[in-house]
Amino acid sequence: MAWYRQVRAADWANPAHVKRDIRSASILKDGRVIFNIAGNKYRIVVWINYPHRVVYVRFIGTHRQYDEIDVQKI
Repeated sequence: MAWYRQVRAADWANPAHVKRDIRSASILKDGRVIFNIAGNKYRIVVWINYPHRVVYVRFIGTHRQYDEIDVQKI
């Protein structure tokens, strides 16, 4: 998976670094980021601990499944 390889190699210290590397990423408050993957068929929601450079996957699903969740609560 190209997204996984790109994130694994990333060294994101802040949201601007994420946007620099993946311009389509949607930056939310509290360290959450939404990525569109697989030709925009799926969404991945992550929480990034920027000081420790750790990305935690909180949700993977289709756009329809994404529409049914509260991104701030997962």
